[in-house]
Amino acid sequence: MPISAANLRPVPAGPVPARPGPLRAVYAAGAAAVLLLAGGSVPAASAGPADENAPAEAGAMAWETLIDGSSFASRAALEAEWNYLYPWGSDHNGTARMYASSTDSNHLFLSPAGQLNIKATRITWDEGNSDKDPFLPIEYHSAAIHAKNQIIVNDTYPSYEIRGEFQAPSARGTWPAFWITGANSWPPESDILEFKGDARNWFNTYDGAWDNTIVPVSSPGSWHEYRIWMTKINATDVEIHYYLDDVWKASHIGSNFVGKPMNLIINLQMEGSSGSPGPTTDTHFRARDVYVGRTAN
Repeated sequence: MPISAANLRPVPAGPVPARPGPLRAVYAAGAAAVLLLAGGSVPAASAGPADENAPAEAGAMAWETLIDGSSFASRAALEAEWNYLYPWGSDHNGTARMYASSTDSNHLFLSPAGQLNIKATRITWDEGNSDKDPFLPIEYHSAAIHAKNQIIVNDTYPSYEIRGEFQAPSARGTWPAFWITGANSWPPESDILEFKGDARNWFNTYDGAWDNTIVPVSSPGSWHEYRIWMTKINATDVEIHYYLDDVWKASHIGSNFVGKPMNLIINLQMEGSSGSPGPTTDTHFRARDVYVGRTAN
């Protein structure tokens, strides 16, 4: 993407305070350099002290938006940015099988415009077992989507912001997630939102060992924003900063994340790690304003 004043964003590192746009300007010098390259001027809002913890690589970089927050405005917008199901199919590690498609909106629908709704429904017939470890019996139908653009941290794209607002179920047996995981291998994985049967969000990083930050959330069924800032810190590793409602919660190191393509997934799984039995009535997981952006050298 060519450098222009319209596509510039500041390059933050954490903890990052609340932002007026996609992220608050923390590197006034870096933003100024890019704007000057674009033939613009530095806005007053970008002036101010730089974060003393900012990485040395923060400098003049363009900003690319991969998903701009409007991908749930219509079915056409959804299908332009997202694929149905998991990247590997309909089954995973719980008791829900994913059924959404371009012709099946029973478990994935957009209403009102701009809001993604995933519905998990208990079934009463035998549909066999999941084909993924631990091969649990299928007890629910639900839905998942994964982004068409993959996340890959490297020298060209050293930093990513991924965020979205969600109304998440948190009753026993409900297992909603907003996460990235390796497209060709596992690890890597980063869980931006994961509730496992109670009102605590699990911010997780997996690089062969788990790093978990478990955060109580007041009323998970209300709208909350979940966000990461992920940046390359050396030839193989990334640092991931986790935020809830623009409040910094944790920093994890992801070893051997660099150069590994990752899929971004939104899904409502059931039971498994979230306990059982799960609910007998419909369960809903809602999302809006999902955004993905990255720095570009």
